[in-house]
Parts: sequence; structure tokens; C-alpha cells
Amino acid sequence: MRAGLGLWAGLLLLAVGLPARAEVCATDDAGREVCLPAPAARIAALSPGATELVYAAGAGDKVVAVVDYSDYPPAAQEVPSLGSHTRIDMERLVALRPALVIGWVTGNPPEQLETIEALGVPVFYVEPRSFAGVASAIERLGTLAGTADAANREARRFRDGMAEIRERYADRAPVRVFYQVWDEPLMTINDAHLIGRVLTACGGVNVFGDLERLVPRIGDASVLDADPEAILAGGMGEENRDWLSHWEQYPSLTAVTRDNLFFVPPSLIQRPTPRLLEGSRLFCEKLEDARARR
Repeated sequence: MRAGLGLWAGLLLLAVGLPARAEVCATDDAGREVCLPAPAARIAALSPGATELVYAAGAGDKVVAVVDYSDYPPAAQEVPSLGSHTRIDMERLVALRPALVIGWVTGNPPEQLETIEALGVPVFYVEPRSFAGVASAIERLGTLAGTADAANREARRFRDGMAEIRERYADRAPVRVFYQVWDEPLMTINDAHLIGRVLTACGGVNVFGDLERLVPRIGDASVLDADPEAILAGGMGEENRDWLSHWEQYPSLTAVTRDNLFFVPPSLIQRPTPRLLEGSRLFCEKLEDARARR
């Protein structure tokens, strides 16, 4: 009897001495709680923005797979690609044995993400729609990756930077702006879009801000009718200004008359990542140029 009790006591002490495998949980941008038995050691990111967010959370060394155009930070370019964000190589994904997949709410094919989950791999959906959402996404990814300290520092830096921008430009004279997000078909953003929020923070007035769709399709005639004071656009690449050249055929546009056709590298503004802070500062500088040309 005493021997049996001693054995049980010894097993109990051994169990107490073993390191606990703490479960980690976070709610994703689809409103789902995702729990892992332990912080993810192998992560697949299925959009360029998701890749940036994971690295920003301090978990870059845990990324084992990305998709095409995951070009930042530079280290991400050395990680195996699973194809495009709309056509993922499922066989290769399974072979890489990720403990967590970071999906894009509206960008990845739902059926593929559902298949990944059916295979037993947790999927955490991201798609921040606000500045607070970007910071929160970094923190939540840090929780799931076990890099909370680094993630919290980066989230704080981003929050502080965006707060400084809002305070600095709060009383600036408004500038009427058209932001071009695509060329064929011609597309823009409304005020609810994250880029629309950047325009507002810089003291801009989005001439298409009241449209219902997050990314509305419009035509040249709509831009001519709105007559923006400034036109901002990215392009097919980080240095391609062709989209802006298109508007030079309309000399009656105020933006053309005043030379307020401004290029902004798309990766700085079209990905919901901490680099949005850099893109926002550039946006604000362009609108300051437009104010100076009145």
C-alpha cells in the first residue's frame, strides 16, 4: 500500500515538474476563435499582406511558406512560394507541415481554406479594415506565434505613429482627392476602406467616399465630373507611373492644371501592414504639396 502511494506521489511530482504546453488562442478577422495546443512553430502566409504581418509580429523565422509577390521584408523572398493567393499548391502546402495557416478573408478561395481546415490545419483569417485593426492583427499573430513581446512593441509603434499623423493634420485645409486603385476597370475606394481612412487622416476629402461599395468601379466621366484637386495612384509595380499619365489627356482637370498627379508605391498603401504608416506619411506630404499650389 505504502509502495503504491509512493509511486503515485512520485508520478505526481514528475508531472508537476514537466513544462506545460500552454494553449494559445486568438480571434481572427472573421470573428472565429482559433486555438493552438502550443505557439505555432511553422506558419504559412497566404497573401503578401499576411506575410508582412507575421514578420512584423516577430515571427519571420517561423514562416515556412508564402505566396507570389510576398516581397517584404527581403527575407520573405527566400521562403518557398505556394503559387498565387488565388491558386494555392495544396500538395506542397501539406508537405511543408504548417502548424498554422494565415488566410486572407476576401482574397483566398474559400474552398481552398476550407480544405486546409478539413485536413486538420488551423486557419487564422486576417483582413484589417482600420488602423486599430492593423495593430491588433500584429498582436494576435504574436500571441499565436509565441512572440508577443516583439509583436506588442511593433503594434505600439504603429499606433503611436498613426496617432501623430491624425493630430498633425487635424486642422489642415481639406483637399479633394481621387485615389485610383486599379486601371482596367477603373477602380477607387470609399471612406470605409483603409486607404480612405488614410486620406481622411491627412486632411483629404475622398471625392468618391460616399459610394456604397468598398472598392467601386467608376469611369473617366465620373472623375471629370468630380474634378478632384489631386489624384493619387500606384501602378503595376513600385515605380510605374503609367496610371497617372492617363489623366494628362484631360487638361481641364484641376489636378492636371495644378500638377497634382502624385505617385505612391502601391505596397506602402495597399497592404494592411505596418508599412501603411510610411505610406500615410507620403500621402500626407503629397496633400501638403497640393495645398501649397493653390
